[in-house]
Amino acid sequence: MIVGVGIDVVPVRRFAESLARTPGLAGRLFTTAERVTLHGEPRSAESLAARFAAKEALAKSLGAPGNLLWTDAEVTVDSSGQPRLDVAGTVAVRAHQLAVTDWHLSLSHDGGIASAVVVAEAR
Repeated sequence: MIVGVGIDVVPVRRFAESLARTPGLAGRLFTTAERVTLHGEPRSAESLAARFAAKEALAKSLGAPGNLLWTDAEVTVDSSGQPRLDVAGTVAVRAHQLAVTDWHLSLSHDGGIASAVVVAEAR
């Protein structure tokens, strides 16, 4: 059963400018693992914007409660290269309240826009 669906779009340039002018913002929005690639290189602005869109879409799929911590949701990549969501803390509590058992995530970026769709599912 679908519990919720969220979608979000983020203008990449505006997001990159926000990160550049706000010290510590990346650390408040992303886990350490999210900020770097598997090779230890900093992620591109497009990649970070897509991950932020995923977190916004995730919040919307949970009814957009105001108490979620951004770093309690982490966008990772599985062994086949597919993006996935790992949740903890405030996000896990809200997901448990709604009986969410699975997440479905799609990320994209093109033409200066990053986007994400999240489907929260209960089995």
